[in-house]
Amino acid sequence: MSRKVQEQWLALQLERQFSKDEIMEMYLNIIYFSHEAYGIGEASIRWFDKESLEELTIADAAVLAAVPRRPSYYNPIENPENAENRRNLIISMMEDQELITNEEAEEARNTNIEDQLDYTPADDSIGHTSFINHVMREIEQIDGLEIGDLYAAGFDVYTTIDVEAQRYAEQVIQTNDYISGFPDDPAFQVGFTMLNTNTGGIAAIVGDRGGEEVLRGDSYAMNRVGQPGSTVKPMLDFGPAIDNLGWGTGQTLVDEPHSYSDGTQIRNASGNYSGQVTMREALVRSLNIPALKAHQEVGKEEAHEFANRLGMEFDSVEEGNALGSQYESPETIAGAYAAFGNDGVYNDPYSVRKIVFTDERELDLTPESTRAMNDYTAYMVTDMLKDVVTDPRGTGTAANIEGLPLAGKTGTSNFGDGERDNVPAGGVPDIWFAGYTPEYTAAVWTGYENRGAGYLLGEEHQLARNIFRTIMTEVHAGMDVSDFQRPDSVCEQGGELYICGGTPDMPDEPEVSEEISDLTAGFDEGNNQIIVSWNFPDEAMDGVSFIVRHGVNGQGMSDVQESSDRQFVLTDPERESTHNFEVVAVRDGEPIDSAQTSVEIAEAIEEEDPEEDEEENEEEEAPEEDQSPPEDADESDEPTPTPPTDEGDNGEGEGGSDGDDSSDDGEDPEEETQSETTNDDEDDNEE
Repeated sequence: MSRKVQEQWLALQLERQFSKDEIMEMYLNIIYFSHEAYGIGEASIRWFDKESLEELTIADAAVLAAVPRRPSYYNPIENPENAENRRNLIISMMEDQELITNEEAEEARNTNIEDQLDYTPADDSIGHTSFINHVMREIEQIDGLEIGDLYAAGFDVYTTIDVEAQRYAEQVIQTNDYISGFPDDPAFQVGFTMLNTNTGGIAAIVGDRGGEEVLRGDSYAMNRVGQPGSTVKPMLDFGPAIDNLGWGTGQTLVDEPHSYSDGTQIRNASGNYSGQVTMREALVRSLNIPALKAHQEVGKEEAHEFANRLGMEFDSVEEGNALGSQYESPETIAGAYAAFGNDGVYNDPYSVRKIVFTDERELDLTPESTRAMNDYTAYMVTDMLKDVVTDPRGTGTAANIEGLPLAGKTGTSNFGDGERDNVPAGGVPDIWFAGYTPEYTAAVWTGYENRGAGYLLGEEHQLARNIFRTIMTEVHAGMDVSDFQRPDSVCEQGGELYICGGTPDMPDEPEVSEEISDLTAGFDEGNNQIIVSWNFPDEAMDGVSFIVRHGVNGQGMSDVQESSDRQFVLTDPERESTHNFEVVAVRDGEPIDSAQTSVEIAEAIEEEDPEEDEEENEEEEAPEEDQSPPEDADESDEPTPTPPTDEGDNGEGEGGSDGDDSSDDGEDPEEETQSETTNDDEDDNEE
């Protein structure tokens, strides 16, 4: 109320000293028209290259009258359609009030707004245009303030910029001094946003590759520029599965042929399937099929709600979003990733901390934090994303920074069937990388200003990762960065994480078998004993003993042993009998499993006396003559016969000289043939 009274008093004082036309002139000379143009004279130069207001046409004047209400929304460079609609409304109002004729109004309305513009960029000596544009857009969206009054009143803006980080990011992205391999094509673009992981404050933002963001009015950092591909898997697939279903990182999914709910087939980047994989492996290798299965298990409504809490807004709730089909901005992706690094707490990205007016009033614009997920969800996703950049199978190893706790994820989109004309194999429209440390979060998009204007191929796939690594290395230089802290709600077993205590419960671990297996009984005739043996899982042996029961020929059985041994030996067993055995596993006096087997022993074979054999042989022998060979036997012309053989000269079968493993040509027929097996599966190191 006091402010309104003060404004009314000031208005009365102005009217006592100045005419309404003079007040209007002063107002028009100080208000903001966007694109760093303050006052109507500067706006006339900026948009129409006309230094004198007398050179303005009716259509020009109507554009200038349209903008101050919402400078960003009605900016004729950024939003020509909005500006043209507002311009035509003002022309019609001038016509209704007979300030211009019908003919003049018709001529002005028929002027194409893009034809009437002659844009002259501002002196960019201040620099950091991308950041300033973000600040201006943010200020113009403040609720409860008329933007014209705001700019006329005068104020100081306190921002979140890290000047050194902003300057370095601009140099990396907008020159060729730090990274090689940028496409030599003016249509190639980059969008980069870096936030404070804990607050969401924007430390640096670069909206284009060429440093001409203001010229086109486009910001590839703030606008929805491309399909993010697999970068959304933490937000729409695996994050919701942990938060809603209580999955652990070792949760298994089957990578196999699979479809969307409407029957449309999906595939992994490699075209292969890996069978049963853990959630961790699926995210590290960026497998699409397990990701979609997780999304479907959660339910698309619930999965999208999880992502909504991370600042993502969807045109529609579709399963295709699970693999990144909806266009997103680097700013939105960075904001979502920062929440995983901030213990599950989301902060809307912002660049303006506060505004201080000339009367010393302050307007605090720091967004309120909200818990978007459970702390265990944030930590488990982070732990898996750390493997994406460190595991040799991971898709993000090129973005890793040695010695820095870092989590991140790649993203790649693909051309549709109707978009592949003249696109070579491997050419893609969008490549992303998003990642975070406990200090900073950044998202990088690389692509072309219009989908289909070009493609990324070969080493160009690494540009987003290289940009991320180069900038994040610099901003962390000299910092002592602690690792992400595991919350008490997370436990670990066998290298995998799960929720310990509380709700939701962790997924059921595989049950340990408590069954007797491989029970056998065999007769050792040489030692005249029966050996009975069996298997039982080592991990289930706690408190377990085994009772062995024995019977002969189906008669009653009696206990012959109780111990923890998994073997029993029966000596001097009864011959010409069938020996039956039962083994019972017992814990605390209670049977938990049993198994039976039997073995039959035949009659013993009596051995003959070897001395009697010798006597019989002597009686049969009757040497009738000397059977010694003749003295010249060695000189006999008769060759010594050689037994027939199927082997060739090399001692192998006829088919053996070429290394063939076949056993039907001279090989031992009882020797097993081992065939080679091949594994066609490849790691999906693309998304």
